[in-house]
Amino acid sequence: MSNTSSNKKRVGVVMGSNSDRDVMKEAVEVLKEFGLGFDVDVISCHRAPRLAHEYAAGAEKKGYEVIIAGAGGAAALPGVLASLTTMPVIGVPVVNQALGGVDALYSMLQMPGGVPVAVAGLGKTGAQNAAVLAVEIIGVKDSGLRQKLADYKRRLAEDVKKCSREVKRDMGAGD
Repeated sequence: MSNTSSNKKRVGVVMGSNSDRDVMKEAVEVLKEFGLGFDVDVISCHRAPRLAHEYAAGAEKKGYEVIIAGAGGAAALPGVLASLTTMPVIGVPVVNQALGGVDALYSMLQMPGGVPVAVAGLGKTGAQNAAVLAVEIIGVKDSGLRQKLADYKRRLAEDVKKCSREVKRDMGAGD
């Protein structure tokens, strides 16, 4: 079993530009909640393609087990990284003003056969879900993470039950 509380960086979180920071912070917060070590980088495969190649080539050596890559617009970053590494890449389409993130979403969904990019949702919710998916992937071989996931899912269910009780009370409905 792996030690989830160690400082080992098991997830690479990368974004195409500084403007993606607010979205990708959501993924980082979830990884922190699970005590999963991570790195964060800004890499543009359009403006700095060599840097993207170096990142992908060095990801496994750094100990990453999953990469979460956020990008907007053409959103090439997750696909480029997926083409250069054998580890799972989870793409986060970042919502933009021009097309609302659908351009980034389509870019990530239309990967060619053999070069998958997982997409767990758009924007901030997508970043949160990408981090949970990363935890689930790593948790396959880490019983400590699986237990944290079970606790997390129980808390989600309890939150729904609490919300239901509050709605019933506020709307004057009986049990």
